[in-house]
Amino acid sequence: MQDQTTKLSLWRRIAAPLRGWRKLAALALVTAPAVSAWAAGAAPTEIKLDYAYYSPESLVIKRNGWLEQAFAPDHTQVRWVLSLGSNRALEYLNSGAIDIGSTAGLAAVLAKANGNPIKTVYIFSRPEWTALVVSKDSPIKTLADLKGKKIAATKGTDPYLFTLRALHTAGLTRDDVEIVNLQHPDGRTALVNGQVDAWAGLDPHMAAAQIDNGARLLYRNVDFNTWGFLNVREDFLKQYPDAVTRVLKVYERARVWIGAHPDEATQIVAEDSKVSLAVAKLQLSRNDFSQPEPGATQIKALEAAAPILTQEQLVKPGTDLNHVIEALIDTQAAQPALASAQRP
Repeated sequence: MQDQTTKLSLWRRIAAPLRGWRKLAALALVTAPAVSAWAAGAAPTEIKLDYAYYSPESLVIKRNGWLEQAFAPDHTQVRWVLSLGSNRALEYLNSGAIDIGSTAGLAAVLAKANGNPIKTVYIFSRPEWTALVVSKDSPIKTLADLKGKKIAATKGTDPYLFTLRALHTAGLTRDDVEIVNLQHPDGRTALVNGQVDAWAGLDPHMAAAQIDNGARLLYRNVDFNTWGFLNVREDFLKQYPDAVTRVLKVYERARVWIGAHPDEATQIVAEDSKVSLAVAKLQLSRNDFSQPEPGATQIKALEAAAPILTQEQLVKPGTDLNHVIEALIDTQAAQPALASAQRP
């Protein structure tokens, strides 16, 4: 009887690992296709990205259906979401509503510092897309005149951060003014209607205010305009690097196409943004499309801009913003696209 008990106990010790191996083997059979697909860089079933009136490439790509064409062989669905500002694009990226989104550089740094898991993989333009704007007949002549005044600005965007930096040059802070948080087009309306004294403009709305309403640019500083960043969620970049490369190839195609077809590009921007050709032309004239690869130039510009985030207590005390910037900018992702992008 004791021998039988001993044999049974021994068999159980042998059989238990075998049962475990059988479970692992079954699991391997189930997961093998997924692992194989991952290794092969399979395309996603859907790719979600934004289009924005401040990103001419996104409008050109969407109008021409180039992204749908690029992913048609994989039956990948392309879903476009309108971003009215960097704040919206960053919200969509953080929530997973989009995989790829267009923002200003410093706004992306602020979001990254506050936990938004994104990477910058492409530069869609070097713009002068924001300035401080006043109405045609405004008595305001200098930045110092803004003390105690109302300024419309969209929090979390380049125009908002531009405003803070501009105020600092005149010895002012956000406590010296009243910032009215309005989305960009609403800020223009508030300025035109006299509800605010100044507005942190954003093209094409800023160009429209100049041409259609006679608005005046109170303060310009191209160096305070941070670059146009195309950002991707980190998990999407890790899972679908080949898909990101294909998207960047299409962006590169659009960038070159805009330079070769300025009149057609102006027409697309005007129609999609619902502005006049004159407004669209002014907007495009304030964009430099010559530097699509993110790298040392953008890092240097952001390191110069980042102290405003600490000074205005927009990030946690002790945040190493230089580290955040280095973690944000991916200097490698765009290289395959730039090397082999389709030309018009």
